[in-house]
Amino acid sequence: MNFDALEQQAQKRHLTILGGFHPTIDDGAPEDCKTLLMLGPNEPAFWPAFTQSEEWLDGKADPMDRWSTRVIGNWAAALDALPLFPFGGPPFKPFYSWALRTGRIHMSPVQFLVHDTAGLFVSFRGALALRETIDLPDTPQNPCDTCIGQPCTTACLSGALSTDGYDVPACKTFLNTSEGHINMTTGCNVRRACPLSLGFGRLPAQSAYHMQQFKGD
Repeated sequence: MNFDALEQQAQKRHLTILGGFHPTIDDGAPEDCKTLLMLGPNEPAFWPAFTQSEEWLDGKADPMDRWSTRVIGNWAAALDALPLFPFGGPPFKPFYSWALRTGRIHMSPVQFLVHDTAGLFVSFRGALALRETIDLPDTPQNPCDTCIGQPCTTACLSGALSTDGYDVPACKTFLNTSEGHINMTTGCNVRRACPLSLGFGRLPAQSAYHMQQFKGD
């Protein structure tokens, strides 16, 4: 099995491989993991497929996490791999540090993770811990290094997110105002301001769902 074949399998499941790395003892990966692959939604195909899934249609809580558990879990079983998820803790798996280890995901000027194709819309549905060493593609340059103007640093409509940090309570307060309605329907203004995010293809309905989950009511 090679990387391209695994990416094809991921896309059949409406996922994509966001990056991977070969863990060392310090990474907190499973003991027999030789290659760890980070998985995220394959946009824009993911949302239409997910909203037709049994998990979405049954009306029960946490449909996306349950979808991820089923889809990635079944795929892992077929590969004799171990599925890993960013939810289900504590303790939680170190997805943030794993993402940085891929070389395709970096910390942006506003400290959110940024990906070479997904931009600030990068998100994880899970990971695969493979028992074999897979050759990985070369990693590109950090996109923030050549981003003109770095619009993410000034895009927050509430002023809650900047290079100085992230005031989560202020962000949630803003989302409850009439001015915050645009973020609730189209997604975080900072994430949308990233030039890479603009070309990623995430649908506004998906962003609205995540914003509602974040706001929590």
